[in-house]
Amino acid sequence: MGEKVAADGIDLADRERYRRKLHECLEGLQRLLREKRFDRPRNLMGLEIELNLAGADGLPRMLNSQVLERIASGDFQTELAQCNLEVNILPHRLSGSVLDQLAEELRTGFAYAERKAREVAARIVMIGILPTLHATDLTAASLSENDRYVLLNDQMRAARGEDFVLDIQGVEHLVSRSPSIAPEAACTSVQLHLQVTPGRFAAIWNAAQAIAAVQVAVGANSPFLFGRELWRESRPPVFQQATDTRVPELQAQGVRPRTWFGERWIDSAYDLFEENLRYFPPLLPVCGPQEPLRVLDAGGVPDLAELVLHNGTIYRWNRPVYAVADGVAHLRVENRVLPAGPTVTDVIANTAFYYGLVRALAEEPRPVWSRLPFAAAARNFDTACRYGIDATVHWPRPGRAGALTEIPAVRLVRKELLPLAARGLDAWGVEPADRDHYLGIIEERCRRRVNGASWQAAAFHHARRQGLDRHAALAAMTRRYSELMHTGEPVHTWPVAWAVGERTTVPGPRQAATDGA
Repeated sequence: MGEKVAADGIDLADRERYRRKLHECLEGLQRLLREKRFDRPRNLMGLEIELNLAGADGLPRMLNSQVLERIASGDFQTELAQCNLEVNILPHRLSGSVLDQLAEELRTGFAYAERKAREVAARIVMIGILPTLHATDLTAASLSENDRYVLLNDQMRAARGEDFVLDIQGVEHLVSRSPSIAPEAACTSVQLHLQVTPGRFAAIWNAAQAIAAVQVAVGANSPFLFGRELWRESRPPVFQQATDTRVPELQAQGVRPRTWFGERWIDSAYDLFEENLRYFPPLLPVCGPQEPLRVLDAGGVPDLAELVLHNGTIYRWNRPVYAVADGVAHLRVENRVLPAGPTVTDVIANTAFYYGLVRALAEEPRPVWSRLPFAAAARNFDTACRYGIDATVHWPRPGRAGALTEIPAVRLVRKELLPLAARGLDAWGVEPADRDHYLGIIEERCRRRVNGASWQAAAFHHARRQGLDRHAALAAMTRRYSELMHTGEPVHTWPVAWAVGERTTVPGPRQAATDGA
């Protein structure tokens, strides 16, 4: 979402032209699929990580433009709010020592970005939701300086017609209202891309949907928002409600939210793009110069710009991606399930688990989605977000009958899914030593029942027991998290207890917002 989009005003003719071009793009996609004009298998993966900026006090810093100016690298870009950055890793072939290569690139990039951030008294924090954020930190004024964000906010506000409401019942209850989509910026994630051929797309996407719950269970890292302890992975409900253009009456009618798990297994990538047009009105009716069907008739490959732009405003947890590179079209599955952090090592462990498992499941002769109802996969995802490492999910029993059974996520991962993930990494040709090292981290998380979310919650309550008030405890926990994050040691090894220092208070919401502005 980093590219510039002009916000010069939108009229009815713009919307009508955009709708026409959307349908032409969909027809163009169908022709490309039918004519088999996509890239050959290349086993390419990509990685994006969204980051937070905080001060030495643990409070958010709205300084991304200053930090990016100092970093001066195209690998780092703006995200929705001024306290966010995004780092993009160039595509890699999934083979050999790719996992260690990714880890080294991330460590080098983060170390450089951290040095530059410190020049303006900020720190890089890789975490699903920065625990010290307050509602007053995330307003329209805190959005990044990017025309697209302004236009997206204006269009979503107009579609909603009233305040966006966060109402989340977790360990505690949060109710918060916002006239803008800025609370969405609280959510920072890891996005895992996998380039696939059209023939393999459906199997990969279905497998990714099936395992989304266990990804969250072992990788949850977002238990706090606006001073409240909520779900172990609070990003999904926050993201859904912060982008929900449906008023209550439309929700009651069953209109689908723009942040969406989905409702069925698919047979083709086309299914998802067609759903986008059928269910979701356009938000950014900005037309590109190409006429896609004319480009196809002339033997070219269209960019399908309108379809791509529309797809970017529908927030599936596993999103289809169409792109053109070097004049050749390709498809990707973009996995958006995981929160950022806690450490580079943890991120690469989550990455190894995903890529290995999704390949193994996609190649099973009797795939899991033929035995797992889609509604059960959606419920699993919700349950895993609520309970994290302690979640219990429904999964088909081994054997021919394959009836569903309830099983703790950690047991399912250790007994059944980790061996599958190892098999999948072998199929990619990943180095056995890297395979064992990174999957071993997932194993240890499950054995100890510790992930980023459980550590944050335990550390927060430790700080409270030492006499700190709520805001001071969240700030102290965030500072401790940042210290341990920079050691690079995986989160399951982090001690919970530490000397929290003097019994101090930190600025409340209004003061914190002013300080971070």
